[in-house]
Amino acid sequence: MAGNMKKIEFYKMSGAGNDFVLLFGKKYEKLNLKKLAVKLCARGTSVGADGLLYVTKLSKDTVEMRYFNSDGSEAFCGNGARCCVWWASCNGVINKKKFNIKTIEGVLKAEIIAKEKIKIEMPAVDKVNLNYRGIYPSPVKKLHFLNTGVPHAIIPVNNLKSLDVDGLGNKIRHNKVFGRQGTNVDFVAVKGGKVFIRTYERGVEAETLACGTGITAGAIAMSVSKNIKRPIFCIAKNGEKFKVWFDYKSQTQISNIYLQGPAKQVFKGEIND
Repeated sequence: MAGNMKKIEFYKMSGAGNDFVLLFGKKYEKLNLKKLAVKLCARGTSVGADGLLYVTKLSKDTVEMRYFNSDGSEAFCGNGARCCVWWASCNGVINKKKFNIKTIEGVLKAEIIAKEKIKIEMPAVDKVNLNYRGIYPSPVKKLHFLNTGVPHAIIPVNNLKSLDVDGLGNKIRHNKVFGRQGTNVDFVAVKGGKVFIRTYERGVEAETLACGTGITAGAIAMSVSKNIKRPIFCIAKNGEKFKVWFDYKSQTQISNIYLQGPAKQVFKGEIND
C-alpha cells in the first residue's frame, strides 16, 4: 500500500443483497485497487463482498464510480452505481435528489426516489439478440443475448427455484460462442407479468442475490420477446423488487433505459492496510 496509510476506512453497501465495499476520496487513488478488491472482498478472511466501489466527488452534482469485481476485474455495475448514489446522498457528498454518476460506461443520470430507493439511467443497448445461436448444455432450449454495460445471456426456464445456477451458469459463462471474455448468465421466468431472475455473475464467478445489469437485460429481453408491458416489474432471488423502463422501436433501437431498485448502507468500518 502507498504512503503511510495505517487504516482504510470503508462502508459496507448492499444493493438488494449484491454487496460491496465502498471507499471514498482521492487519498485511495494511488492504491492498487484491483489487488485491494481481491483482498477486501474475500469472504471469511476480510470484509467480504461481491465487489469494490471507489467513489470520488467531481462537482456539486456529479460523483465518479469505479467498480471492481471480487476477482479484481474492472467493469460497470448497476447495483453498485445505485449504492454509490445512495451513499453520496446519505453522507452529504451531494445535496440533491437528482444528480449524475460518472462510470466506465459514461455519465448517467440518477435520482433518489425515496429512502433506499434509487432510479438510475443505464447504458445504451446496441442490439437485443433474440434466439442467439449456439450449442448450449441441457436443459437450455432458448437464449437471448445483449449488453447492458456488460454482456448478459438471458435464458427462459420453468424451474427457476430448483435450478443449479452455479453449475449451469458456469458452463454457459465460458461457452465459446461468447468469446474469451465470456458472459454473465441470467435465468428468467415470467409469472403474472413479472420477471423473476437469478444471475450467475462473471467476475464474482458465482450466483449473486441480485444483479442490476442482469435485471435490466432480463427485463428488456423478455419484454421484447413476450411483449410485456413497460415498466417491467422484476423480482431478484431474495425477493427484492425492481422496475425497468425503456423506449423500444426495434431490436437495434432501444433508448432511455432506467432501473429502479433498493440500495442501503449496512455499516461503516476500518481495516488495517
